[in-house]
Amino acid sequence: MILRLRSNAEPHEHRALVTTLRDYGLDVTYLVGGGAPVVGIHTPGLPRAFADDLARLPVVETVLEPSRPYRLAAREVRPEGTVVRVGSACIGGREPVIIAGPCTVESREQLLRIAEAVREAGATLLRGGAYKPRTSPYSFQGLGERGLELLAEARERTGLPIVTEVLDTEQVELVAQYADILQIGSRNMMNFALLRKVAATGKPVLLKRGFAATIEEWLLAAEYLLAGGNDQVVLCERGVRGFEPATRFMLDLNAVPLVRQLSHLPVVVDPSHGTGLRELVPAMSLAAIAAGAHGLMLEVHIAPETALVDGRQSIDPATLAEVVRRVRAVRAAVEAFVTV
Repeated sequence: MILRLRSNAEPHEHRALVTTLRDYGLDVTYLVGGGAPVVGIHTPGLPRAFADDLARLPVVETVLEPSRPYRLAAREVRPEGTVVRVGSACIGGREPVIIAGPCTVESREQLLRIAEAVREAGATLLRGGAYKPRTSPYSFQGLGERGLELLAEARERTGLPIVTEVLDTEQVELVAQYADILQIGSRNMMNFALLRKVAATGKPVLLKRGFAATIEEWLLAAEYLLAGGNDQVVLCERGVRGFEPATRFMLDLNAVPLVRQLSHLPVVVDPSHGTGLRELVPAMSLAAIAAGAHGLMLEVHIAPETALVDGRQSIDPATLAEVVRRVRAVRAAVEAFVTV
């Protein structure tokens, strides 16, 4: 059962209702960070008369019984959508958000040069990996905490909030001390213990779709975060595994308008991982925005050919600047046709 609360009610009235429901012994989630206030009641077997009584309360706008398994993430819970605010960035608003930076932090000089370059090119947030999950145990695994320190320095120098990945439950507290957005990578989308711990930080979360996950599985992973009391969730389509070897993954742009119909959560697209080829990144960036994505996550390197990780899919700052310019033009041209 979901209660959509009246926005014109006082916050203390919302909290009083939540306290009362918990005092009854009900399992309750209260979401207020990203949009209209919502209460989820997860205790099964409640009588219909109880829902009717709740609907009559002055603080309650409506009582919902979402038909989909992802109850809190369903579009009808927040028809106007959720906006995730990070510094001056609004993910889920009208302006496309650009998250850009290197796949991994290699050195202080490398990161600071790229951070300044992506800011000048029009990026909204800085991405960079301190811990890098790799298929081969012999590949570069990132700088660890030193990488987090360098990301914090880059934020101080450029003013760009930082997005970085957390790999396991033991890292959550440390990464949360540095990151503005905690990224859950494709491999960890269904690591439910990690999702619960990340939700508990209260920090914004960027949830990448697993490369073999259905859209329903992806939204149910988001539901773990929402059920943990954290509605600052951004979905990221990054491609799924197909049968075609010409590209790294199959970038599923069907997912963008579909997820916007199914869920109130904002969605961004990562065409770098989705294609694996820098030549395709500009075109797929424009296509993603035309499909209704709220933003992009792009890998950028000063010298992509020398990058320690994923150089083949990284673009240079000049290309990023052109992508940003064209993305804004595309967004303005198609805004009236985007399904909300």
